[in-house]
Amino acid sequence: MKNMNNNRGKKRLVTIVYFSFSTQTAKLVHHLGKGLEKGGFHVESVKLQPIEKLSFPLNSISKTLIMMMKTFFRIRVPIKQLDESHLEKADLVIIAGPTWSYNPSGPVLAFLDRYLHLLKGKKVLPVISCRKYWKTHYKYLKKKIDMAKGQCMAPIVFTHKIKEPWSTIGTFMTIAGINPRHHSFMRKHYPRYGHTKKQLTELEARAKELAKQL
Repeated sequence: MKNMNNNRGKKRLVTIVYFSFSTQTAKLVHHLGKGLEKGGFHVESVKLQPIEKLSFPLNSISKTLIMMMKTFFRIRVPIKQLDESHLEKADLVIIAGPTWSYNPSGPVLAFLDRYLHLLKGKKVLPVISCRKYWKTHYKYLKKKIDMAKGQCMAPIVFTHKIKEPWSTIGTFMTIAGINPRHHSFMRKHYPRYGHTKKQLTELEARAKELAKQL
């Protein structure tokens, strides 16, 4: 998937703006882009870059708790400046990212603060990576997109395929730098982190069909 192509001809352009902390959203974006390209779109991806780099894992229980609390109260994570032309030219804008403490991640919140006006008149598709709790995330995105007079589409949501409470416990441990698979009890209930290959394949096919419908 190419980030820039000045010779895209008459192909419709989709710009995917995304933040990925643990690479899970990045994997979704990759397969989403492949499917959209197969469906006739030209795809440009724009990754949000925090000014102060966030390293995964955090390797600290206290840092993980602080990050969770900050996002619960929607405290922004400042991001580096974007090239606005990516959004201005787009026929479709996709905002992709993980759910942090029920909300969009700090970098996505910062993006909305600075670049929301560029979504006016655009179709905007939220793509959400999460454990289970995504509805508050989506409602906040929709509220902001509506404020900008954009056209918010129904979200594409992919959850981690682990039952609760093990999904929450395992995810917390992973972010804090504690590998759940190193503990026999957790390994039984939390065999893997993140999205499955089946989900990624499903998203690519779904994106191809979506492109044909737009």
